[in-house]
Amino acid sequence: MVAKLTILLFILVCLMVGSLLILLPWTNLGFPGDWTDNYFLNLIVDKSGFETLKTIVSTGWFRGAITGLGIVNLSIAFWEIAYFNDSVEMLDGSNDGKIEAKT
Repeated sequence: MVAKLTILLFILVCLMVGSLLILLPWTNLGFPGDWTDNYFLNLIVDKSGFETLKTIVSTGWFRGAITGLGIVNLSIAFWEIAYFNDSVEMLDGSNDGKIEAKT
């Protein structure tokens, strides 16, 4: 039972993080704290003196890389959904660490 809840929580976290990483770089919600006007980004730029960091983070290439990480998270979640029973068995230890090839 604990293994099933653990896998379900992992799937939920992967889905949420993946969705946020896909959507947040491209949305402008109109309040401070958006992608390019981020408090933590401004703090890092002020402390480090690395002014070009703000320019790098606002480029389409960087946003695309973050979106790619979101796609990876979503694909992990869908993989875990497809192989849910195998993951539960591996977490429970009921197959003694052996991975069987399905043919």
